[in-house]
Amino acid sequence: MAKLMSTHDIDKMRDAGRLAGETLRFAGGLVKPGVTTAAINDQVHAYITERGAYPSPLNYRGFPKSVCTSVNDVICHGIPSEKQVLQEGDIINIDVTVTLNGYFGDTSRTFFVGPNESISEERRKVTTVAEESLARAICVLHHGCRVGDIGHAIQTYAEAQDCSVVRDFVGHGIGKSFHLDPPIAHFGAPRTGAKLMRGMCFTVEPMINAGSWRHKMLSDGWTALTIDGKASAQFEHTFTLRGDGVEVLTALADDPIVQRARELGASLVE
Repeated sequence: MAKLMSTHDIDKMRDAGRLAGETLRFAGGLVKPGVTTAAINDQVHAYITERGAYPSPLNYRGFPKSVCTSVNDVICHGIPSEKQVLQEGDIINIDVTVTLNGYFGDTSRTFFVGPNESISEERRKVTTVAEESLARAICVLHHGCRVGDIGHAIQTYAEAQDCSVVRDFVGHGIGKSFHLDPPIAHFGAPRTGAKLMRGMCFTVEPMINAGSWRHKMLSDGWTALTIDGKASAQFEHTFTLRGDGVEVLTALADDPIVQRARELGASLVE
């Protein structure tokens, strides 16, 4: 079970989360046709280090870059490359994690490359479903909720939209380490699994596929693709539980997922 964090720890997590959110917004501004994923990586690296932080993915278990860039049918952990040039009509998930003063902030978002009308129905739908899935997950977050409640909220919504939920990659506890207990599966049954308590910090990061939930790995040992070549999308925030509600540590003031969760009745605290 994840260690409960002190008020001081939560303050530091809030700082790291804010920087992660600002970095993701910066990264999203780089997304356009003709840009390489390596160029996004390099500019994100500079943005983070210039602010006195470290890009957490770099050299983590051998990962060679500072950010994950997952395009179209890549579920997660895509490695930025000079050879990968974004094309109009692509979708790209950019997964940012920063280490600031020894604490981690982790967030991701899927972006459209080019105007909305250039995105295929499949890619647009899976992105919309992934975003809504995270908003609905936020609605069940409170002191004493269980991991299965989160998974159930995501799974029931996504599958009702004829999409699937990736099983083999999960959210996680986070704090002074990148990955901590408990694992946060994005599928499951209500009132099952680990109980989440005030003072815990964790990520929820549903990966939603347009087709099968199964994946295959590239030989690089990192890149996970949908097994059927259909599109995949992901959104992620870092959270902590406070009082009777949840604080989204990586959300900026205008975050659309938080706004949607509020519309759905989430117990949000600031």
